[in-house]
Amino acid sequence: MNDPLPELTDLDRSIYEWQMWMPGVGEEGQRRLKGATVLISRVGGLGSVVAMELAAAGVGHLVLVHAGNLKPADLNRQLLQTRDHIGKPRIDSIVSRLKDLNPDVRITPVAENMSVVNAENLIKGVDLVVDAAPLFEERLAMNDAAFRQGKPLVECAMHGMAASLTTFQPGRTGCLRCQVPEVPPVTAWKRQFPVFGAVSGTVACLGAMEAIKWITGLGTLLTGEMLSMDLGSMRFRKLKLPRNPDCPTCSGVARIPHS
Repeated sequence: MNDPLPELTDLDRSIYEWQMWMPGVGEEGQRRLKGATVLISRVGGLGSVVAMELAAAGVGHLVLVHAGNLKPADLNRQLLQTRDHIGKPRIDSIVSRLKDLNPDVRITPVAENMSVVNAENLIKGVDLVVDAAPLFEERLAMNDAAFRQGKPLVECAMHGMAASLTTFQPGRTGCLRCQVPEVPPVTAWKRQFPVFGAVSGTVACLGAMEAIKWITGLGTLLTGEMLSMDLGSMRFRKLKLPRNPDCPTCSGVARIPHS
């Protein structure tokens, strides 16, 4: 985010007035949101809510990475989809519904999923990455590319009634590969798993707030620790995330002292 910040219009000031009242936001924070570019991979049950919240908050540019056509089983959680879109590319509905919410947001749609082939190029040019992908092949490719380019990564995950959230920052924290060195066996982790949309939406809102905090400088980020949630028992706890000194992705990244 080194380019000059965009100016706010009178309509911007009217739409975002209430959040600009937040101490520490004001016009400067809203201009930072308007000038930010955030990549979200993928934009399903979790990522769709992240995208909605960031668009509603006035983030200026969203790069949305999601492949495939809509299936009936997606509809219990993918809130940017509708029944009349079954069988059609998900990304088309994603863009249309977000534009209904915020016609001013710039959207770069990518009808692919993240991989080692495209991650480097997709992350180039964005300020922040939000990981809402279900498969570790995608997540580790995203993690490695983000750390190579010095881009922060908000890592969101859920399974059943459990969810987790952390923010990785190159030079300040370890990375996802410190915790998951290799892609787990297919028998251990699959794309299809038990899910309520409300669980996806809960961690998605928290992930969107992490992104907003990073962009504006508000609050304290979940760096070096993970928020673990069990929505079945409504228990929340924070866990320290150690950095692997031998991690092939982040061990060579120069440490930045915490301010």
